[in-house]
Amino acid sequence: MSLKSFAGFHSLETHHCVTGSMLHIYDFHHHPISEDMLLGLGAGLGFIYWHMKGIPPMFGGRGNVGRPGEDGLEVTAGQRTGVRVEKHYTGSAKKAEKALLEMLEAGQPVMMNVDMGFLPYFTDLPEDFHFGGHVIAVGGYDAETHQVLVADRDKPLHPVSLEDIAKARGSTFKPFPPRHMWFTFDFSGKRQPHSQEIHQAIREVCTTMLEGPISNIGVRGIRKAAKRTLKWPDTMNEEELRWACFNNFIFIDATGGTGGGIFRYMYGRFLEEGAGITGDERLADVGSDLRSIGDLWQEVAMIFKRGSEIANPVDVLAETTAPLLELAGLEEAAWTRLRGLV
Repeated sequence: MSLKSFAGFHSLETHHCVTGSMLHIYDFHHHPISEDMLLGLGAGLGFIYWHMKGIPPMFGGRGNVGRPGEDGLEVTAGQRTGVRVEKHYTGSAKKAEKALLEMLEAGQPVMMNVDMGFLPYFTDLPEDFHFGGHVIAVGGYDAETHQVLVADRDKPLHPVSLEDIAKARGSTFKPFPPRHMWFTFDFSGKRQPHSQEIHQAIREVCTTMLEGPISNIGVRGIRKAAKRTLKWPDTMNEEELRWACFNNFIFIDATGGTGGGIFRYMYGRFLEEGAGITGDERLADVGSDLRSIGDLWQEVAMIFKRGSEIANPVDVLAETTAPLLELAGLEEAAWTRLRGLV
């Protein structure tokens, strides 16, 4: 036996780990839906300012992440493309591996959550970096060598031992331990999305951005982030500040799996694609606005990147205030306009 991908499993270069892994599974099952469309249909865009004790502060650009009351992007996008998507969890590493091997031995690729800090092909990460919200697609298996082939956002497929996969799936590092989560897909009812589903998906994002349930979500969250960033030096030393700056650079920039501009570029392309399906070119106009907003988010990312590299990161924090407040105003206007259209 040799380690090779399943017949019909193609290695694709993608933007975001969740939608990219879904794209690999959809492609395997001959269901052509773009990654941008999966993000949009899954109401997958948002904003959250997140800062738990002992964890670096984070600017998150995702929405519908599976909080209480949410199905999650994966399930929601599935519903709008005729695919039944189910999440599975277990506290047992043995049960998780058994389920994985059963699917792989049947020639079925598997999408799962992992801690990227335990994946050996991420060689450039800081030694103590952990993020358990990462998602991969496993598209090949060799029982003799106990290795799998992992599809991530880059083009090559990565050989990874089952031992490393088990570590990555069973990580307990906060704030997002993977909990051995994996997904199953039923494509028997697959179809293309309807105009009404695109409108509904857009409405859900607009509601979250304009009427976030708490003050650190949506447009209010962006304004809160502008204020809280200036207070980081009150509770963090210089090394912690550099780490906080690096953390937020990767959560905004494409290198962290957002497609660039904290997912605004991807969502802009979704709106442009959605305009073609619905026949409403005004959606494409707002999509263009979202791309410009993404450019300004990139400027914030570069400020944070500089802060992660200099001796005194305090010096750059005040530079984020003006662009963040401008972004809050621009996003409020964009989401208000978009809600009026749908």
